[in-house]
Amino acid sequence: MVSVIFPAAGQGRRMQAGKNKVLLELAGQPIFLRTLLRFSAVPRVDELIVVTGADEMAYMQQVLERTPGLKPWRIVAGGSERQYSVANGLAAADAQADIILVHDAARPLVSQATIEAVIEGACTYGAAIAAVPAKDTIKVVDSEGIVQSTPPRRTLWLVQTPQGFQRDILLRANEQAAQDGFLGTDDASLVERLGVPVHVVSGGYENIKLTTPEDMRVAAALLQDKTD
Repeated sequence: MVSVIFPAAGQGRRMQAGKNKVLLELAGQPIFLRTLLRFSAVPRVDELIVVTGADEMAYMQQVLERTPGLKPWRIVAGGSERQYSVANGLAAADAQADIILVHDAARPLVSQATIEAVIEGACTYGAAIAAVPAKDTIKVVDSEGIVQSTPPRRTLWLVQTPQGFQRDILLRANEQAAQDGFLGTDDASLVERLGVPVHVVSGGYENIKLTTPEDMRVAAALLQDKTD
């Protein structure tokens, strides 16, 4: 059984919208709803768990209750950090779920092929993440703005979500992080600390995280291209 956790409790300050960015509409639908509908179209996905702020739970529930075509879903309250929100979602997942995916609610353009590849990777290897090769040269820069090194571009990947894990691995990773007081930038970083190899599967450059007003315009254009 595959359960998907959607962290959706961010403040969205860079979006300059005055509210949680996933509540904004993209081409007539709230961003978080578009994201959930993408996953509901994947046969291997069984459960959707939305993790959001306590003051937004009632609104999201209203939206989901009147939307046909969704896989079974539930909404749980988030924590003070994304990592804690994912842990709350993990605790709420169905006991039969052996594969857990974590996906940013603010990535509504993820493809079905990417979702399926991450599920397959998690089943095969225990841990798999979607990513794309970096197109630009990356510089390591110190606090004074001085370039320190230029890593080989062929080794650099831009990490996305979904990230998928066998349930026991993600549980152990979160427990160890909590014990150590470690906060990671993504779920894979917690799993890496256990020494578990994390495999990369091909994502898509269109699988952008909607963070700024410019991202909204790009996403709207990508959706328009698909309908033309």
